Amino acid sequence: MDDEARLLNPKPDGEDNQVEKSLRPRNLAEFIGQERVVAQLRIAITAAKGRGEPLDHTLFYGPPGLGKTSLSNVIANEMGVKIKVTSGPAIERAGDLAALLTNLQKNDVLFIDEVHRLNRAVEEVLYPAMEDYALDLIVGKGPSARNLRLKLPRFTTIGATTRLALLTSPLRDRFVAPHRLEFYSDAAMCEIVTRSARILGMPTSAEAALELGRRARGTPRIANRLLRRVRDYAQVVADGHIDLAVARTALAQLEVDDLGLDANDRRLLRAIIELFNGGPVGLSTLAAALAEEVDAIEDVYEPFLLQLGFLQRTPRGRIATRRAYDHLGMPFTEKTQPLSDESSAQQGRLF
Repeated sequence: MDDEARLLNPKPDGEDNQVEKSLRPRNLAEFIGQERVVAQLRIAITAAKGRGEPLDHTLFYGPPGLGKTSLSNVIANEMGVKIKVTSGPAIERAGDLAALLTNLQKNDVLFIDEVHRLNRAVEEVLYPAMEDYALDLIVGKGPSARNLRLKLPRFTTIGATTRLALLTSPLRDRFVAPHRLEFYSDAAMCEIVTRSARILGMPTSAEAALELGRRARGTPRIANRLLRRVRDYAQVVADGHIDLAVARTALAQLEVDDLGLDANDRRLLRAIIELFNGGPVGLSTLAAALAEEVDAIEDVYEPFLLQLGFLQRTPRGRIATRRAYDHLGMPFTEKTQPLSDESSAQQGRLF
C-alpha cells in the first residue's frame, strides 16, 4: 500500500497544499465545524485584542486533515498579525529556531506543525522564549563562554500535532490553551463540500454534497480531494454537473464505499480476519503482513476504523469486531468474539 498515493490519506500532498490555500477559511465566521473550539477561540481572541496582548500559546491536536493549520491562519487573521509557518522536522538546530524567533514582530504568530518532532536541543531554546519571551544564547567556547539573554517581542506559539503523547511534559505544559479537534459531523462535511464546490466553480447538488461529505471520513481535506476527483469524472461524462447519481458512480469507480472505506482499509480488515482469525494480532505483525509502516497504521488507518467500531485495541493486539465482519459480508463466529481488555490482560500475563 502506497500511503502517499492513497486517495483517502488525510495527510497533505503537493496538490492539496496548492488547492487548500484557496479553500481555507479566512476568519472564524467562515470556519465550519469544531463549534466548541471555535467558540473558545472567539472569546480568547476578543479578550486578547481588548487587552492589546498576544493570544496565549495554543496547541491543536487530533487526527490529520481536520483544520489545525487552517485555524492557525484564522487566528493570525483575526488578531491582525503575521504568521511564520514551520514544522518540527524543519528546525534541525537551535540556531534555526533562534533565526525564526528574532524575526518575529510584536504579537506575531509562530506556527509549528508536527511540534512533537522537535529535538531536545531546540526545545531547550523554545522554553524560555515561550515563558519569558527571551532567547538564551551561549557566546564563545570553553572557559570564556558566557550566557547572553536577548529580549524577544511578545508573540504567540501555536503547535499542531497528531501525536499528543509524544510531546514532552515541559513543552506540553507551556501551551496554555490545548484544543482537541474532532472528526466532523455529516452536516458539517456537507457544508464544507458545498462551500468548496462554490469556490471552485463546480455546480453540485445538495444531495451530491451530502454524499461526498458522508464518505469523506469526517475529514475536510479528504472531502476536498474527493470533490476534485468527482469533478474530473463529471467533466468527462456529465457536462461538469455533479448530482447524486454522478457522485455515487464516481465514488464507486474510486472504490470508496458507503462508509468511506477504500480498498486499503478493507484489505487491513480482511488481513486481521483471514490471516489472524479475527485477532488479536500485534501491531508490528499486522504491519509486516501488509508491508506497511507501523506509524501509518496507527495514524492513518486506525483512527477512523476505531471510530466506526470496526477495530478494538487490546493489550494483546488488534481485534476485528462483528461490525467489520458484517460490513465485509463475512461470517462471524463466537470463536472470533473479541475479548475484553481485562480478560486479554489476564491471558497476556499467563502467557
